[in-house]
Formats: sequence, structure tokens, C-alpha cells
Amino acid sequence: MGEQQHVKFPQEVIDEYASLGVDLPALFSAGHLGNRMGVQILEASADRVVGTMPVEGNTQPYGLLHGGASAVLAETLGSIGSMLHGGVSRIAVGVDLNCTHHRGVRSGLVTGVATPVHRGRSTATYDIVITDEHDRRVCSARLTCMLKEVGGNDAQHLPEAGRLDGAGA
Repeated sequence: MGEQQHVKFPQEVIDEYASLGVDLPALFSAGHLGNRMGVQILEASADRVVGTMPVEGNTQPYGLLHGGASAVLAETLGSIGSMLHGGVSRIAVGVDLNCTHHRGVRSGLVTGVATPVHRGRSTATYDIVITDEHDRRVCSARLTCMLKEVGGNDAQHLPEAGRLDGAGA
């Protein structure tokens, strides 16, 4: 669960990050919150990010997909799009997340698609639509990220899985 071996990043983006010692596909398979929740990134570019997440293991006491789990999927997808828009000199930091939950889901896989609303120099905003396996809307979300210039301490926080040299935090 959580392996990202089939992520579709544009080759020029992979090459740009590789020149800085970052294995971009491996970075998104690092064992953090999204990985623990089973988030799988299927496609990623500044124009569109697609990912899935299982309902099982991400439910609230009534057996429905937890709203917080939908928020994690939405913020993950929007942050990846923002990061890819910002390029290698900036990191994306979420500053506002809004989620509207439309229907409950008890099983299966949900799919999120993030598309840009605004891509500026200092902020990026993405709309994220999460649907169930029957293409019914489960959640509508909007994420705004601040695009922060990479500082000297930022590289040391890069997960080891994303470092081409194997040195990590």
C-alpha cells in the first residue's frame, strides 16, 4: 500500500528535480500521512493531479469515509500541483483548505482530481473533486498554497526516499 511506481510526471519535471538530487517519483512514495492512508498518486503535473484512496481504514465510527480523510486526499493533490507549479526553487505550504462533503461512502476507492484555479508567483489555488467508484461527487475542496522560496534548512527535511544520494532526514 502506498507505492507510487506508476506515477506519471512530465519527464522534464523529473529531470529538473533529478538535477537537484531529488527522485521525484520516490518522494511521493515516502511513508508519511498520505502513505499511511493509502493515497496513490496516478498522474501529476501543474495542470492536473489525480490520486486515489481506499475508503477502508479511513472511516469514522459510523463506517463512512471520514471527512478528514477526504481533506488529506484533497490537500495532498492540491499541494503536489502547487509544488509542481512553483518549480524547484519553491516549496508549497497549504494556507487554506475548504471541503464540502456531499455524500457518504462506505467502501471502495475514491478518486480525487485537482485542477488549478489560480497559479501565481506567491500562491496557487486548486479545485479538487473527489468521486466514488460510480463517479458520484463525494467532496468538493479548494486548497490555496503559499509558494515559499526554498531555504537552506528545507532540503534536510526531504524524506530519504526522495534523495538520489540516499542521505536523508
